[in-house]
Amino acid sequence: MRRAYQEQGDGEALQAARELLEAQQNISGEERERLLGYLEGGGRVILVEPQPLLTKASKMPGLDGQKMSKSYNNTIALRDPPAQVEEMIKRMPTDPQRVRRNDPGDPEKCPVWQFHQVYSDQETQAWVRQGCQTAGIGCLDCKGPVVEAVLQELKPMQERARQFEQQPDLVRRIIQEGSERARQVASETMQEVRQAMSLNFT
Repeated sequence: MRRAYQEQGDGEALQAARELLEAQQNISGEERERLLGYLEGGGRVILVEPQPLLTKASKMPGLDGQKMSKSYNNTIALRDPPAQVEEMIKRMPTDPQRVRRNDPGDPEKCPVWQFHQVYSDQETQAWVRQGCQTAGIGCLDCKGPVVEAVLQELKPMQERARQFEQQPDLVRRIIQEGSERARQVASETMQEVRQAMSLNFT
């Protein structure tokens, strides 16, 4: 009923929910007020409904144009050596209609274009589109900016990974401290949940 009211503006659902609460004899006035506030959106939501957090590319394309997944064997791992990453990108399939260097292509049919949409600025994308459609650039030329962008993105992550590899005690301490903070936050949240649900038994 709350969702119908808050998401679809269904006033009848709100009225029905109010009547349902009024009919309950086993809840206190304070609990009734709290639930009415929750229904109307005036109360504090303790357990917030998770929402998706998406970048401009909701899924990362794989080396073959499908979703990047280990099961598809089309991934670039975060710790792959730069030479291996470069070789994998250079071997990516391209527009199947572009058989020869002087054949014009269609970026929309090329898996490499999906990487440009994630990594390249508008100027580079315009250069790729123009060069591909007129056969002004070859497929390896097209892949060059992608190689550079992917390697540039991976470099700081790989440097940090190497630092942590050399300090296993630090990694264990970070995990331990993070787990303790998570337990504390979870404990505080559950205390609020129990209070809101009148489950604080003594």
